[in-house]
Amino acid sequence: MNEIKIFCPATIANLSCGFDVLGTCLENVGDEMIIKKSNTKGIRITKIVGADLPLEIEKNVAGVAALALLNAIDSDFGFDIEIYKKIKAGSGIGSSSASAAGVVFGINELLGKPFTRKELVAFAMKGEALASGSEHADNVAPCLLGGFTVVRSSTPLDIIKIESPKDLYATVIHPQIELKTSEMRAVLQTMITLKSAITQWGNVGGLIAGLYTSDYELIGRSLHDEIVEPLRGKFIPKFELVKQAAMKNGALGSGISGSGPSIFALSKGIETAEKIANAMCEIYNETGIPYEIHVSKINNEGVKMI
Repeated sequence: MNEIKIFCPATIANLSCGFDVLGTCLENVGDEMIIKKSNTKGIRITKIVGADLPLEIEKNVAGVAALALLNAIDSDFGFDIEIYKKIKAGSGIGSSSASAAGVVFGINELLGKPFTRKELVAFAMKGEALASGSEHADNVAPCLLGGFTVVRSSTPLDIIKIESPKDLYATVIHPQIELKTSEMRAVLQTMITLKSAITQWGNVGGLIAGLYTSDYELIGRSLHDEIVEPLRGKFIPKFELVKQAAMKNGALGSGISGSGPSIFALSKGIETAEKIANAMCEIYNETGIPYEIHVSKINNEGVKMI
């Protein structure tokens, strides 16, 4: 192949109890990207549609991730990249990770797949570091691998993929305000109580077990954040009301997507997911704040060719 067009899915990171280690991938929300081989070595971003982002390689998360990959392999040609952004920056559903993961997937395909999808995560993390100030894989891992992912370790990188239960759906509301990941990380505390840590460990273990066994009730009981959400929730308008509305309408659980401002809910079945979406919309219709609403099945494939 000399050219590839790819779908780069949105993601939900943290999933309440799994700060920086858990994430999942959406099926019908994401960016698109076109990558072409070039006889001129190096990386060039030739077009960005849908967002005001820099074309300079060192200032763009896709450019940084692509360079990291090329620096690890000897290539006789370069790549021209077009990015079609449909995930807004600062949305909390993985805008930067879609760019970083998408570009390394596409270049790897054009190179003949010298790296596995798991190996590509390390390159995509370099792009994430530009966006947030730290290398973390809770968005890029599910974007590349699909399903749910657990980042057991970042050094060395150790990622486990879990297939999603077949009837699991996500509802995500994105208020059109921007919360920068770097700023939302700055509000977190570096020390936590042992009691809070024990509660969080129990929820992480419960969520993993629920996903493996398709125990929807266990998944719901485990979607609780003892540590991060209490500090970040106050920055999101109507956060508690949206959570309450989601739960009243059948959600298994609800919380902040990534660093916000998006709020997610997981549910069993599309009918419940759409009912939750309507309830979320009713609350935000009263605020006057523009928003987007997404209902999506969990994507078990991750980034893919289209």
